[in-house]
Amino acid sequence: MTMQSIQQGLKSLSNLLQHGVWVWVVMGVLVTSSSARADEPHEPPLRSIGMSVADLGNPFFVELVDSVTRRANELNQGHPVEVVVRSDAYDLKRQMRQLNEFIERQVDLIILTATDEYKIAPVVARAQRAGIKVIAVDVNAQGADATITTDNVQAGVVACERLAKEIGYKGQFVIINGVSVSSVLERVAGCKSAINRYPNITLLSDRLNGTGSQEGGMEAMVYLMEEYDHLDAVFAINDPTAYGALMAAEQAGREEFLLASVDGSNFAIDTIQQPNVWIATAVQRPSLMAETAVEMGIALLNGEEIRQRFILIPAQLATKSSQP
Repeated sequence: MTMQSIQQGLKSLSNLLQHGVWVWVVMGVLVTSSSARADEPHEPPLRSIGMSVADLGNPFFVELVDSVTRRANELNQGHPVEVVVRSDAYDLKRQMRQLNEFIERQVDLIILTATDEYKIAPVVARAQRAGIKVIAVDVNAQGADATITTDNVQAGVVACERLAKEIGYKGQFVIINGVSVSSVLERVAGCKSAINRYPNITLLSDRLNGTGSQEGGMEAMVYLMEEYDHLDAVFAINDPTAYGALMAAEQAGREEFLLASVDGSNFAIDTIQQPNVWIATAVQRPSLMAETAVEMGIALLNGEEIRQRFILIPAQLATKSSQP
């Protein structure tokens, strides 16, 4: 065999090897590409949530935000969810700006406690036109894709029924009201429906706005104590209001009346166990509310049909002798 023939053979072998490697590489690329597509994780529908709540100084809303964040990340297939939180302080214009901010940020889901059930509707509709799902929690919001709230009428009933029982179904009764949102209006309506059954209970006042805050509760209670020499029962629309009323009563040395509220926050349940006039709170379940909102939001983003779009969660009463 001549050197020339050897060189030609090597050249041919080289060509074959090159051809074989090239084919193998091409197939490898195709297989790898196909395999990558098959193994690539499904992109979850939920990347970001915008939350607008009333008052981050209220433990109820803090727990609501924390629970939304936790549940969203649990359900999102290992992908972190950005949760943008804003507090509107019961200011409609402020909340509308917040929702418009969420729309500009192109969030996937908005969860809100509406400052005004009806006036928030146009910006809710704008969000939906942008492809954003809107879930209302705690307070109704007209046009929302779904609503999850406490059964606030029932909460008002159980709290005021306990007050009525403890005062022997007779005496002078006052309600420290709050901002005009559906949850507050319903709690007051439930309270009134309970005490209206007892002709020997006199409702002296139900229009003072304690603003849902400790400071507002103190101011309202100071006014009521100045206005009325004797009270038998006070219903406050939430725990911060009740705590403010309790502080005002203790400072004034007034302890002839009993106090009940709605929320069931940990600090309220702890305070109720102490020797004071605060005897009960109707316990809401913000964690369940938040988890349900996230689950419904993801289902809607996945195009699933939601049969029940309005969910009421019953409240349980926590008292000095028992916890829910």
